[in-house]
Amino acid sequence: MYVDHEWKIEEYDDKTDESAPSEKTNDSNVNYPQNNQVCVNFFELFKKAIHIVTYLGSCKKGECLKCDLEKDTLQYHHKSAEFKIGEENDSALLVAAKNGIMEIVEKILQHFPVAIHDTNKDKKNIFLLAVENRRLNVLKFLAQEEEIYTRKLLFRKVDKDWNCALHLASIRNPRPWPIPGDALQMQWELNWYKYVETFMPSNFYLRTNKKNQTPQEVFTKNHKMLVKSGGQWLTSTATACSVIAVLIATVAFATSTAIPGGTKESNGKPKLENYFAFDMFAILSLVALCFSITALVMFLSILTSRYEENDFAKDLPTKLFLGLTSLFVSIASIIGSFCAAHFFVLEDNLSKHAVYPVYAVTCLPITIFAFVQFPLYVDLIHATFRNVFE
Repeated sequence: MYVDHEWKIEEYDDKTDESAPSEKTNDSNVNYPQNNQVCVNFFELFKKAIHIVTYLGSCKKGECLKCDLEKDTLQYHHKSAEFKIGEENDSALLVAAKNGIMEIVEKILQHFPVAIHDTNKDKKNIFLLAVENRRLNVLKFLAQEEEIYTRKLLFRKVDKDWNCALHLASIRNPRPWPIPGDALQMQWELNWYKYVETFMPSNFYLRTNKKNQTPQEVFTKNHKMLVKSGGQWLTSTATACSVIAVLIATVAFATSTAIPGGTKESNGKPKLENYFAFDMFAILSLVALCFSITALVMFLSILTSRYEENDFAKDLPTKLFLGLTSLFVSIASIIGSFCAAHFFVLEDNLSKHAVYPVYAVTCLPITIFAFVQFPLYVDLIHATFRNVFE
């Protein structure tokens, strides 16, 4: 562009030089100022400067226009994709949020922050899809949103059926929680609902959808079968454990009243009272009796429970935890008292070091029981005494 202007200027100069003699010939009688040539040269120099500045300005303007066009093109592609996505498929951000892929979610929002307001054909945004599909990592990421206004818009969003996040949290997902037992599944469902409730305004728990149902009504309707199956699971578990607790209590009572080696005729004291094994036998048999009765009481309280919906949140899991703990302690104590009582029988027939393998084999049943029940026990502690989603 600059070359064209320069060529035109040179062409104009050539024409000026060619026409100069004729002008001098025609205008020979005209008197020019002495500095006429200086003014002409200055004018030509000024004209060239104007052309150069105009060229540079047009280049800069073209670059800005190019940047604006690229930006508008990106926004257009994003908006057109969003419009097309809303009718057919979910956007990449919504698909990533639905599947809990945080790397893609963070990358998209880093380059396209406006994508956080994307919705699908059901008018569900990233927050509603994360709640519906139980994506805890996405919820925690959205909770860190710096703009309060954007966060409020996300959390207050409703879908085409007027369902808010609490309504979607009340619907049971086909994908179960990673914990065994319907009773504990129900506990996690209640904890999930309470966790989502922390994101919502205080008045949203009374909000109704198109079917005129509150979130609590939707929760009760969708969890009737789970409450029933959870009650049956607790009943069968408590019944089986109660039988074991009764047997241990019977044996513990019999062993606690029996004194190994008999008593002294003079004062009625045990003949083996100064032995460490005898002291352990007396203590462990008493511990087994007390904890077996405690376990029996806990399991009986579970059997007589009404199995209400809210009982699965804290009451029933706490009773199950105390019952299993007491049962485990009673089993360990009764085995320990058995080993202590037989120490007097084996010490004369076996060497001191040969007795320990026998005791190790005796403890094998309680070890197997501990390994089998340990995952359930840990999950029960974790879900009962703190919210697993926080």
